[in-house]
Amino acid sequence: MTIKRPLGALALAIGLGAASALAFEPVGWWPLMIAAFALLCALIASAESLKRALLIGWGFGVGQFVLGLNWIATAFTFQAKMPAWLGWVAVVLLALYLAVYPMLAAGLAWRFGRARPLALVLALGGGWAITEWLRATMFTGFAWNPVGVTLVDTPWRAPSALIGTYGLSALVVLAGGMAWLASRKAWRAPAAFAATALLLLALPFPRLTENPSNLRIIDAEERAAPPAQQPIAGGRLRIVQPNIGQADKWRAGFDRIAADRLTALTLRPYRSFGPAATIFWPEAAVTRPLIDERAGAELETQFERSRAIRALKPGQLLATGGLALTARDGVNLDGATNSVFVLDSAGRIVARYDKAHLVPYGEYLPMRPLLGAIGLSRLAPGDLDFRPGPGPRTLALPDGMKMGVQICYEIIFSGDVVDERARPDYIFNPSNDAWFGAWGPPQHLAQARLRAAEEGLPVIRSTPTGISATIDASGRLLGSVGGGKAGTIDASFGMKQPPTPFGRFGNAIPLALAFALLIAAIVLDRRGRYRADI
Repeated sequence: MTIKRPLGALALAIGLGAASALAFEPVGWWPLMIAAFALLCALIASAESLKRALLIGWGFGVGQFVLGLNWIATAFTFQAKMPAWLGWVAVVLLALYLAVYPMLAAGLAWRFGRARPLALVLALGGGWAITEWLRATMFTGFAWNPVGVTLVDTPWRAPSALIGTYGLSALVVLAGGMAWLASRKAWRAPAAFAATALLLLALPFPRLTENPSNLRIIDAEERAAPPAQQPIAGGRLRIVQPNIGQADKWRAGFDRIAADRLTALTLRPYRSFGPAATIFWPEAAVTRPLIDERAGAELETQFERSRAIRALKPGQLLATGGLALTARDGVNLDGATNSVFVLDSAGRIVARYDKAHLVPYGEYLPMRPLLGAIGLSRLAPGDLDFRPGPGPRTLALPDGMKMGVQICYEIIFSGDVVDERARPDYIFNPSNDAWFGAWGPPQHLAQARLRAAEEGLPVIRSTPTGISATIDASGRLLGSVGGGKAGTIDASFGMKQPPTPFGRFGNAIPLALAFALLIAAIVLDRRGRYRADI
């Protein structure tokens, strides 16, 4: 495949990248991603210069990110201070930047793959994993939609317990590259790859049909009423999805309607077991502050806490998203936190987590003096920027369970979701996906499922409009409330699982794999050049 004109190569790469985005949720045509990488290998191999290869990689990234991240534009429709069309400008500008990372991977593949096609494939696989990791860490990071997430509904989800998401991404790229090699009638490397892949699948990871954490969902057919005296026990939970849209959430006076709706769902009769020990509400379910450091604000925050816990029975806990306001002198506000508060049935805050990985332009406005002066605003309502918390931590709850918390966007960061000093029993991921149209919520859920499989921990998700879910420790989706619906999920925990290899060593494993692929590519490339010189 040889394309002489740079613009023709760029256009083809953009189209190829856009097609690959259909492998992500909600479309989920995952074989398209492998096919796209097979064709990308052919395009890079045909490039006449490093500059052309970089252009091809950049175009592929632009196409993939513009289509795959189209949900970001929806968020601007809820912001009155900025026009809705600005959302698509934001999507394109973000894609132009994010495409730099695929560009670097393509450049590495061309640089170390000119002498041997196999070296090109290995360099692209290793380079892609490394640049995805860089994308998740540079400039606050944006880890959304690594290509490995397309395997979440396949048997390949299981090996993420060893090689993590970025290792899965390398496998996707390698699979595409091996298909390209096979099309060139080079069979030895694809055969070796297939054998290695089968061996990897044969390792004793939790299978897709297993429930290693013994997380049990109580479904709609189980109608037996529990005895009235049945005690509250740790490990039983209820997830609440109130179906509160973003257009209503911050509307004046709607806080009372929202509180009534959340309370009614919390009080729904239980089907097969007694009252849950912990009730889970979504991110920012309580829109008025639960903590306010200003003098004289205590009565209002006490009222909000009392209203939140009015459905609780003695011994129950409520884990809810909410806000805390900070005041530098007890009078003037100087910041806020996006938090999860755990309240007991008396309204006391028994545990708290502050979101650490904040969304730029969503929860704070970078370079506020400059950008604010030209009329830009953050997407979340209010003029106060949120302040980051200390990072992953485990909350020891009065019901005997240990809860890890990752608020919304934080769950997408592979290897950075668990406090390594104190492993939790499960991860609570409250979110507000009401901003993000039809594509954002299922993509978010897919990434949460990979975190569960990587860490070997159940994940509990509660969102205002969907998709709320229970995910077992192998990443299997056990129960969910879909988009645009109100509902609850009742579940109970069983045994705790030991850490997975990825849970112990984190991204050291996939990065070691990625660098090994790069080193192998460099060795092959040099051997190929040496033989050519002879």
